[in-house]
Amino acid sequence: MTTDPIADLLIRIRNAVKARHKVIEVPSSNIKKEIVRILYEKGYILSYKYEEGVPQGKIKIALKYHPETKHPAIKSIRRISKPGLRKYVDAQNLPRVLNGLGIAILSTSKGVMTDKEAKIQKVGGEVLCYVY
Repeated sequence: MTTDPIADLLIRIRNAVKARHKVIEVPSSNIKKEIVRILYEKGYILSYKYEEGVPQGKIKIALKYHPETKHPAIKSIRRISKPGLRKYVDAQNLPRVLNGLGIAILSTSKGVMTDKEAKIQKVGGEVLCYVY
């Protein structure tokens, strides 16, 4: 049992990208589903699928690589807010990752969203991770 399931998801993705895996499976939870949905919508992963056969459920994630150069779409994925030290931001101080080229995933009162969506909706929240 892990104490930080979000960090477990991000580390599995990071390790799979470094090992050049095509597909990975992670245990499912609602917040992990939202993070994976955002990664898919922003083009960092190829596809994902939920499997409900096991008691907790699993998420199958197909990682994305450039077809010719085989470089991964995810260069870096990093956990920011940790169980020992939570990082919260308000709507005026939302983070910019790589000067707007990357995304920050936030957990807000209106759901899990990117920094750009939070800026439009003028909400702050807990900064879960940076992806670029």
